[in-house]
Amino acid sequence: MKTAPSVEPLIELLKLEQLDDNLFRGQSGDIGTRSVYGGQVLGQALRAAGYTVDGRRPHSLHAYFLRAGDFTRPIIYEVEKARDGRSFTSRRVVAIQGGQPILNLAASFQTEQEGIEHQAEMPDIPPPEQCGGHDDNRRQWLERLPPERRANVERNQPFEFCSFEPPPYVDPQPRPAVRHIWFRANGALPDDAGLHEAMLAYASDFGPLMTALYPSGINPMLPSVRMASLDHAMWYHRPFRVDQWLLYALESPNASGSRGFTRGSVFTQDGTLVASTAQEGMIRVRSRKASE
Repeated sequence: MKTAPSVEPLIELLKLEQLDDNLFRGQSGDIGTRSVYGGQVLGQALRAAGYTVDGRRPHSLHAYFLRAGDFTRPIIYEVEKARDGRSFTSRRVVAIQGGQPILNLAASFQTEQEGIEHQAEMPDIPPPEQCGGHDDNRRQWLERLPPERRANVERNQPFEFCSFEPPPYVDPQPRPAVRHIWFRANGALPDDAGLHEAMLAYASDFGPLMTALYPSGINPMLPSVRMASLDHAMWYHRPFRVDQWLLYALESPNASGSRGFTRGSVFTQDGTLVASTAQEGMIRVRSRKASE
């Protein structure tokens, strides 16, 4: 299967170099943010944990973002084999850059088993074919980057995104804290379940914090606003492919204490719930008056 050129850089980012039995090294990419994108570290950490597990798929991960990473430097992933049980396997991963931990992750893997079944209903959202596209939103983001970084980001667009609710940096006005994002990999991917799981972890960090901004009407591009993911949890429910359309349904039930909290559900186009997320992030605004 031939992979689209725009997806290949992300596939390479998620291929870690093994340095020792439980030690791996990953490279970093620039997506236009001030520091290394949290979803990249999340996906690489899950990939590192998965490299030490045979015959079991991840069903949950819980991560804390400890420090901002540098997208110009590689990241070391140290895996601890916490437990190998009859049905479940537990791993702990520390992502290290410059001698300092930047992320702690715990992940659990399970053998395939049958049991009771139920799921939440998919929101009644028009299909991706009726979505207006993401190009204008992305253009407004890219215009704020230095020319040399803009060229790099434009070359590497591994995902197509389409949202019916504009991001707050495009239309910063108060609105309900709900967002629906269709997304898929920008090309065909290999039949590698671990890669699809890591890519979903990567993509799951897009959107939650922006959703928490909706009720306040704050423009995150203002210099007075500082945002960063603090922790991220994810549960894998059913098989999926990231090169097929997925709907990320997000809601933010709370913001307080300079933090915003968001829950997410990931559905296939036929309505199957394949994953759930929860994230809390730091949102600091130095002066509301200066933001207006």
